[in-house]
Amino acid sequence: MSSKHTRTGAKSVSVKQATLDLLRSFGIRKIFGNPGSTELPFLSDWPDDIDYVLGLQEASVIGMADGYAQATRNASFVNLHSAAGVGNALGNIYTAHRNQTPLVITAGQQARSILPLQAFLYAERASEFPRPYVKFSVEPARAEDVPAAIARAYYVAMQPPCGPTFVSVPIDDWTHQTEPVEARNVSRELGPDPEAMKTLAAALSASKHPALVVGPAVDRAQAVELMVRVAEKAKATVWVSPFSPRSSFPERHPQFAGFLHASPAQLSDALRDHDLVVVIGAPVFTFHVEGHASIFDGAATIFQITDDPTAAAATPVGTSIIATMKPALTTLLDLLPETRRAPPKGRVLPPAPAAADPIPVEFLLHTLSAAMGDDAVLVEEAPSHRPAMQKFMPMRGQDSFYTMASGGLGFGLPAAVGMSLGRPNVRTVCLVGDGSAMYSIQALWTAAQRKLPLTVVVINNAGYGAMRSFSQVMQVRNVPGLDLPGIDFVRIAEGMGCDAVRVSKSSELAPALKRGLAHSGVSLIEVMVDSAVPLLYAHKN
Repeated sequence: MSSKHTRTGAKSVSVKQATLDLLRSFGIRKIFGNPGSTELPFLSDWPDDIDYVLGLQEASVIGMADGYAQATRNASFVNLHSAAGVGNALGNIYTAHRNQTPLVITAGQQARSILPLQAFLYAERASEFPRPYVKFSVEPARAEDVPAAIARAYYVAMQPPCGPTFVSVPIDDWTHQTEPVEARNVSRELGPDPEAMKTLAAALSASKHPALVVGPAVDRAQAVELMVRVAEKAKATVWVSPFSPRSSFPERHPQFAGFLHASPAQLSDALRDHDLVVVIGAPVFTFHVEGHASIFDGAATIFQITDDPTAAAATPVGTSIIATMKPALTTLLDLLPETRRAPPKGRVLPPAPAAADPIPVEFLLHTLSAAMGDDAVLVEEAPSHRPAMQKFMPMRGQDSFYTMASGGLGFGLPAAVGMSLGRPNVRTVCLVGDGSAMYSIQALWTAAQRKLPLTVVVINNAGYGAMRSFSQVMQVRNVPGLDLPGIDFVRIAEGMGCDAVRVSKSSELAPALKRGLAHSGVSLIEVMVDSAVPLLYAHKN
């Protein structure tokens, strides 16, 4: 493997030096980690030009690296501790896999000489541990192969669909000698099939009521403006795909219709009037509950543009076109003829919610939306309140909104820290539920230590709101473990070095948000809200 990357006859260097030089050539200037004994040789005599970002638990480390990679659009480099550390990180590795975030994850391994003895802190079959949620995983056969393995991990992580990769490195490999590894240019754009695009353009031209369903790949590709031009030329209604973790279309645009449900019946009902549905940058479709998906019965023609061949293979009906977003949307824009269709009418935003005590969640979200700056970034992990957020916090589109695609909690708070590290010149706002916040609360410490421009808004309804809602939808009663009384987020935040305040009255909300959003470092605002259970899906019949 190394012969493909190394320079023949080059002066040998240590594996560690070859790796650090390689990371520099990839533009990696930060490494995220939580150190253990098997990582110490790699971390010794650490260079000044690469910033080591310490997280206090491995799940937070991965979450921070995920947010940073999404902010910078370059793979984050992560250094974890052997099997125990990788185990702690697995939940957010799964989320990074679902987010399609490029990460190069390394983990320490015990010395090769004592691995046969099942040494303390060794990892058995280390490369298998994080699978199937990494795109590439290896423990190199020889120490001198480590830099080439990391190079391959980077190229694979960055190739659409992006995702995490994993390299296990024995503790004694870093001091071995090897040849330097030169970074290569690997193209990442994939053009669409011309005939398939002509067929799609013709179908759009002939359609009476077309719909475009946009997904996260559009925002990942920095193609939102291009997406808007396609939608306007096609005069098509625009929907957001279920569980989209990013904002790929301006939500105040007059053609924007709203968000598709993850219920097969509700999604099909929303798309019932469309004779053509074009899904762009998303699966067809991500469902969460059972039900009949009449959208697949054939009344509507379905096309899909995706950079993920696996998603294309899983699509049950219609035509899938495999391509990255910019080439595909550019081609489609060029092929689309002008249409005489009348522009569709988008959704009508609801009136501003009224203040009340206890604070209604809708009032909180509307007030926060008004208080945030035009260039602020929102990282959200409050799944039970997402329908209300979608009504009262319309996002501007490109690079404005992030959440987890996995459904697993513990991503939002550390991801907001990573996002703030990657975009230090704008305010990052983390909107997080009380239950979600406790999964990775230690990420506050990293943010406070670095005095990041981060405001954390904790929606405290004293429980797992999403689970309360699902218990109603599924018509189950007396479910234990849904209530979370007695958590004091102000004291927790202050104990980690953050400015913090609790708000329990509507009259206090706007001043507290204004102060927190203007704070020079990390601020946390705990908002005590009405504990009424939001309804995520229609009740089953």
